[in-house]
Amino acid sequence: MYYRFGKTFHFLSILFFVVVFMYIYSSVPETVAYQIDEEGLIVKGFSRSTFFYAGIVIFALLNIILAVPAKMIEKQSTANLKRLFPIGDEFRDYMLTWIYSFIGIINVSLCILALFVHSINNQNEISSSSYSGFFYLVPVFFVTWIVALFWILFQKFKTLQRGA
Repeated sequence: MYYRFGKTFHFLSILFFVVVFMYIYSSVPETVAYQIDEEGLIVKGFSRSTFFYAGIVIFALLNIILAVPAKMIEKQSTANLKRLFPIGDEFRDYMLTWIYSFIGIINVSLCILALFVHSINNQNEISSSSYSGFFYLVPVFFVTWIVALFWILFQKFKTLQRGA
């Protein structure tokens, strides 16, 4: 039941990424910088189309690769998954919620990364220091979700040991 909240968050994060990425793509110059010097001149960069296609490919690959295990658990695709996460098991719900919300966290992190590239390329409109709080959120989210994963797995293994 809870995994539906994870799926909703995942879906909303996809919409958020698409909107943010399209806005950023429309506002970056033809040469997108990802490193500048003290005077604001481009040290390292790539073309606008490379930025767009690389961003979309990375986004799609991460979403597909990370959603496959969740779909396998949902569809009970293997005998081991049926035994480990049977339908109705609370840990199946926790694991699906974790996977979908983790994909959402990845998508939000990609949005923050795209905002950083946007701030580098539009120094006259917005400075990269105005996003510094968001940059610290990314590792906090990852650490929190990894700790939650270990908690879920630890609890699941405890129930498996009691049942065996």
